[in-house]
Amino acid sequence: MKAREYVNEYFAWTLTITNKMKANGEDKGDVTVVEKILRSMTPKFVYVVCSIEESKDIDTLTIDELQSSLLVHEQHMSSHEEEEHALKITHGDQSGGGGRGHGSFRGRGRG
Repeated sequence: MKAREYVNEYFAWTLTITNKMKANGEDKGDVTVVEKILRSMTPKFVYVVCSIEESKDIDTLTIDELQSSLLVHEQHMSSHEEEEHALKITHGDQSGGGGRGHGSFRGRGRG
C-alpha cells in the first residue's frame, strides 16, 4: 500500500490481481490474501493491524471483513486529522500574530 493510497483503492487493486490469478488457475485463498494485505499496510496502520491480529481469528477472517475493519479505522484517522487541523487553525487565530517584530508595543514610555 502506498502512503497516500486509500483502503478502497488498495483493495480494488489487490482484488484485481487476485482475480487475475484465479482466472489463470492460481487460487491462493482468502487466508493468504488477508495475511498479505495485513503485511503490506502502511506504517500508520500498524496499530490497527496489531489490533486485528490480536482480536480476530485470521484463519476465518474474510477479505470483506478485513476491508470493513480497515475502512472504519481509516475514517476514524481521517476525522481525527481534520479535528487536529481545525484546532491548529483556531489556535493560530487566537495568537494575534504578536511575534517578534510585530504588533504595536513600543517599549517603556519616556519618563
